[in-house]
Amino acid sequence: MSTRAPSAIGRKSSVDDAALDTIFSALADRTRRRILARLSDGAATVGELAAPFSMSLPAVSKHIRILEDAGLLRRKRDGWYHHCQLQGQPLEAAREFIDRYRSFWGETLDKLARYVETDAVAKGQGSATTPRRRPHRRREGRG
Repeated sequence: MSTRAPSAIGRKSSVDDAALDTIFSALADRTRRRILARLSDGAATVGELAAPFSMSLPAVSKHIRILEDAGLLRRKRDGWYHHCQLQGQPLEAAREFIDRYRSFWGETLDKLARYVETDAVAKGQGSATTPRRRPHRRREGRG
């Protein structure tokens, strides 16, 4: 009996496909993930978020706007300052989507582990976790 997750086709999700596309697209960029990681420590201004990056403030603002459009952060304006705060709901939606496939990963990794162990035993190598060392060959002509 398979422990795979039921098909997601026709399954109602708390977030629609377009929203998930936007969320995962926003998370696909390393700079945006680093911005979110910084915001997980607490709110920050755009200038504070831009400080670690070697890019212009408008470039960082574009990344922030993409995160904002995905609902991953909220920006409040206070005069010249823009304060940003992490929003967890879209991350929860992404987690729910990924969790649908967790049993598949576990099953696949379990099968791989069984295969590796069986293959190692069949070749007489003992445990697959025991590293084998190759004999060192000395090059001829070197002195």
